[in-house]
Amino acid sequence: AKKVGEEAIEVIVASYQESDERLASESADLIYHLLVLLAARNVEWHAVEQELAKRKK
Repeated sequence: AKKVGEEAIEVIVASYQESDERLASESADLIYHLLVLLAARNVEWHAVEQELAKRKK
């Protein structure tokens, strides 16, 4: 979870101070570590998709 937080901060900083390429790179890092965290907690991606679908309504 700590790594996800660190990467989230890097995305925020990149969004204000870095190039689009750097923002994309930092975003990829964030998504990767989020997926690792979800796997470690045995949370399937489908559960995340279901939550996102609820927000469309």
